[in-house]
Amino acid sequence: MSFELTQEEGEFLISLARNTVKQYLEIGKAPKPSKETPKKLFECCGVFVTINSIGHGEKELRGCIGYPYPTSPLVEAVIDSAVNAATEDPRFEPISLAELGRVVFEVSVLTPPEPVEVANPKEYVSKIKVGEDGLIIERGYHKGLLLPQVPIEWGWCEEEFLCQCCMKAGLPPDSWLTKDAKIYKFKAIIFDEETPNGNVKRLNLTNKS
Repeated sequence: MSFELTQEEGEFLISLARNTVKQYLEIGKAPKPSKETPKKLFECCGVFVTINSIGHGEKELRGCIGYPYPTSPLVEAVIDSAVNAATEDPRFEPISLAELGRVVFEVSVLTPPEPVEVANPKEYVSKIKVGEDGLIIERGYHKGLLLPQVPIEWGWCEEEFLCQCCMKAGLPPDSWLTKDAKIYKFKAIIFDEETPNGNVKRLNLTNKS
């Protein structure tokens, strides 16, 4: 990735996501970017904020929303995504203030999605790489996105990754083999909390750590 983030900048983004949700749940209003925000975080980037509940040592998705494309300054996109992941994900009830001590935050900063060019749809399997790429599939009015960490967490191969992305879009799993499907890939810099409000680490997908 040409865009890079330091450990300190990753910690800043995680803290921003958590504190944004806390303030929003307390007073119904999200914060504005602070004067202490590193200059780099005002560059436009795609980003997703993921919130996972922690129970019995296992993570369980609690909310995930973001911006696939670099349409807003990163710091503003994180604030918006954090609020939306906590309160607007249609798959879940809004998070309560009492839950904040039982969830961990994850911030994925994305490269701009690029179309995967193939002569034959069967070539998609060799053009993407689990552990490196995230996927977007578009077909007609349907669109689905899966972050690069998802196939690692579920143990999918490249073909399963493509099928699951189709299903995320509300399509049959083999839709990636159709001529009118469009596949895009992107990469991500991912930081997450090891424990609720705990240490922040950068996710190394190839080592699954």
